[in-house]
Amino acid sequence: MSRPILADAFAHHVWASLLVIDACAALPPEQLQTTVPGTFGSILDTVRHLVGSDVSYLELLSGGEVAAIDEETMDLPALRAAMEATGSVWAKVVAGDLDPDQQLTRTRDDGSTSTAPLGIRLAQVVHHGTDHRSQISTALTTLGVTPPEIDVWDFAASEGRLKDTPLA
Repeated sequence: MSRPILADAFAHHVWASLLVIDACAALPPEQLQTTVPGTFGSILDTVRHLVGSDVSYLELLSGGEVAAIDEETMDLPALRAAMEATGSVWAKVVAGDLDPDQQLTRTRDDGSTSTAPLGIRLAQVVHHGTDHRSQISTALTTLGVTPPEIDVWDFAASEGRLKDTPLA
C-alpha cells in the first residue's frame, strides 16, 4: 500500500514545530518575550499562534476530531503536548479521500465565515507553519541561540529516508 502524497509534508510540519518548541523550552521567561521587527510577535506569542492556528485548522479539517484550545493561556509544555497530539490526526486527515475542490466553511468567533477549497486550506497549514517557525528561528538567532535544523531534508535524514552518496 502506498502512503498518502501529503503524509511527509504534514509529518514534517509537526516534527519541525516540535523541534522549535523544544528549542524555546530552554529559554528563560524574559527571552521568550523577545520580539524581532517584521515577525508576528514575541517568541512565546508566536509559538502560541502557531499551535493555536494549527489546532484550529485541524478542528475544521478533521470534522471536529480535535477540540479548540485556549492557546493564550498555555505554557510551552502544554503547547508542545497540543502540537504533538495533532500528528496522528493530520496523518488520518491526509490519508482520507481528499477532494481538493471541496468547499469548507469556517465560522470565526465573531460569527463571520471563511469559505475556501480543501486544497487551499491544506496549503495554508503548511505555509503558516513554515512562516512562523522561520520567524521563531530568526528570534532565536538574535539571542545567540542556534535554531534547530528543521528543513525537509533534515526531516528525511532523521527518518532514515535520505541517502547522500559522495563522489568517489
